[in-house]
Amino acid sequence: MKIYSILWSIPFLLFGYFSLNDSEIYPIDGYSSTGIRRLAYLEKKLSGEVTGTPIINGAKKSISEIKLNLLDTRGDSLAALPTAADPDFQKAINRIFPNLDESYSYTILDITPGRPIRYAKRQESKGFQPGSVGKLAILIALFDQLEKLYPDSFEKRQDLLRSTMVTAGSWVVTDEHTVPIFNPETGKYLNRTVKEKDVFSLYEWADHMMNVSNNGAASVVWREVMLMSVFGNEYPVAQERADEYFKNTKKSELATFSVSLVNEPLRVLGIDENEWRLGSMFTRGAKAIVPGSGGSIGSPTGLLKFLVAVERGDVVDSVSSLEMKRMMYMTGKRIRYAAAYVLKDAAVYFKSGSLYSCVPEEGFECQKYYGNSKNYMNSVAIVEHPDGTTYMAVLMSNVLKKNSSNDHFGLATQIDQIIRGTTKK
Repeated sequence: MKIYSILWSIPFLLFGYFSLNDSEIYPIDGYSSTGIRRLAYLEKKLSGEVTGTPIINGAKKSISEIKLNLLDTRGDSLAALPTAADPDFQKAINRIFPNLDESYSYTILDITPGRPIRYAKRQESKGFQPGSVGKLAILIALFDQLEKLYPDSFEKRQDLLRSTMVTAGSWVVTDEHTVPIFNPETGKYLNRTVKEKDVFSLYEWADHMMNVSNNGAASVVWREVMLMSVFGNEYPVAQERADEYFKNTKKSELATFSVSLVNEPLRVLGIDENEWRLGSMFTRGAKAIVPGSGGSIGSPTGLLKFLVAVERGDVVDSVSSLEMKRMMYMTGKRIRYAAAYVLKDAAVYFKSGSLYSCVPEEGFECQKYYGNSKNYMNSVAIVEHPDGTTYMAVLMSNVLKKNSSNDHFGLATQIDQIIRGTTKK
């Protein structure tokens, strides 16, 4: 087992940034293949060995049941997004938006087998700060580098993810999101914030980045992506070599290099820099070591292109696309868009992101998700119902002084009803 650590202590200050998604992701039966210890706890929960909130039906898919939906000729027809919306579909979706804030933007693509593909859009090119949705770009970059290390063996890529144990260091400073920690030998389970001395496998760090949207985990995974690219087949390297690299490389070079690693795979997918780009690490500790460059932006079009590419098996390769889809699968508490009751029996592959900031205003008190300067909330989802209804939705908003979570929840309900044909005529 390979173990190394990166330890830093450089102060940096960031205000008003929160990005939350406290769902549990990855198929519950994935412990044996990934070594993600949280999944061993969920297996016990599903079997009744431990008690707790019941797992909903839509969260019980096995690894073997998760498939890519666009590997056939339907996928070929979506090598590019439709140029025009379906008129009737667009008209139906438009009806649910008149009373909502003008910032609401979306792309919706119905790919249900056995019926024509339907597309609807609203301000689809509008740019938003993606918040934690941007962590999907880090996930893509991780699998991109793994493929470069082992182009002919996904098994070796998985082994590297399982066996490489990584220490947090100051890259996780500071993050309020807790992570689930389970010891299969003692049965002890707890949730707490990440500490600088914490050690998890690379698979677990990626899982923390996705399942609880931990900002520290995102910075750690991005760091490892950089080290994979720099050291190639010598990765993982000893702490001293990693320390030396980050210490002796100019910060301007680190900034340019880091953003290129997470953005170039997006360009390969045909997503341009105005549709989706990631520009900075997610924690102040990481930003003190690797500064940001160019800013971050996301659009409904860019993110839908990613979802389609996943289903087509085009994100790195088909096995990587499938594994990324598994890591987006919700197996626990659902929030925002994915929390809609109508989705309880559906498999939902999801990422949520938010970012708010405040400026002084008389009579206004700044609170989480109530920013008066910026108040972004974004949802990205693939939905698969047991009856075969399958669609993708990207919903982005910037509604000031309001927590838009309930609006996303309500819109998910109405969008689902329209797609499944259950709305009143």
